[in-house]
Amino acid sequence: MTRKQKRGVLIGGGVATLAVALILVLFALKDSVVFFHTPSDIAEKGVPSGQRIRLGGLVENGSVVREGTTIKFKVTDTLKEIPVTFTGVLPDLFREGQGVVAEGVLDGHGDFKADSVLAKHDENYMPRDVAKALEERGVKLGSGAHPSGAKTETP
Repeated sequence: MTRKQKRGVLIGGGVATLAVALILVLFALKDSVVFFHTPSDIAEKGVPSGQRIRLGGLVENGSVVREGTTIKFKVTDTLKEIPVTFTGVLPDLFREGQGVVAEGVLDGHGDFKADSVLAKHDENYMPRDVAKALEERGVKLGSGAHPSGAKTETP
């Protein structure tokens, strides 16, 4: 075997090893690539308690209860809802009926313990993924929230 052939075999082996490693990593992360889960997704997939996830949907009207710095509310996709507990300061734009993404873990009782909460940007914007998931669930969104994530002007 010539020197050039040995080099070619070495390079080919390296590329094959990297390809196999990449396939294994992507396969292991296929469920983690989701930006957030809706309450219905969590019920359908049976997300185990203690697993760190993002929960996205709408803050259910009439569900916000403040107890000092602890805030309890429900996130819904109009089909299912999940109770959320968050301790800390909520974003200024956090309101009932608005889009929200909370990051944290499910406890053993099906309650979500959030350590961060993200609210929608302004009254004309909803995160693209939240809007799309809600529309897939049959939620009619107002003229300001589009699945494309684009802002719209209302006449």
